Amino acid sequence: MILSGKKIKEKLGDEIIIKPYSEKQLNPNSYNVRLHNELLIYNEPVLDMRSPNSTHKAIIPDDGMILSPGKLYLGRTVEFTKTTNYVPMLEGRSSIGRLGLFIHITAGFGDVGFSGYWTLEMFCVHPIKIYPYVEIGQIYYYSIEGDYTPYESDKYQNNKGVQSSMLYKEFV
Repeated sequence: MILSGKKIKEKLGDEIIIKPYSEKQLNPNSYNVRLHNELLIYNEPVLDMRSPNSTHKAIIPDDGMILSPGKLYLGRTVEFTKTTNYVPMLEGRSSIGRLGLFIHITAGFGDVGFSGYWTLEMFCVHPIKIYPYVEIGQIYYYSIEGDYTPYESDKYQNNKGVQSSMLYKEFV
């Protein structure tokens, strides 16, 4: 089952942590998250799964930044989240999707026990001007049934900011 907004609020500080938290970002069954002003952009024209791929940082100015189609931009949420006993999920807001901006390609599924900022895999189908701190997505929570092992990762757990792919760590 998906938690209601009231239940998300009730579980804050205990099984759900959202920092910073604002009541105005709470929805009937989700919580809106905002886009931080920092992006990572890959430098190589071809990305290699077996290697770290170099990136450079870009700061979204207050007056906006235009994203180009066919290019991947890695962003992150302003909000730090931590979850126990629930599976967090991330989706784009419908108003963002209607502008042709995807905030994740395949990584909207979180794991129970995840702690950190959400990396956003931003891709647009039409040039779009984005702004820092806009409410870009929403997190919702599923209850989990049965015993589980909390998420632990030497790649993404307890991250401090935008993270590029660390798939290369899985190759031996």
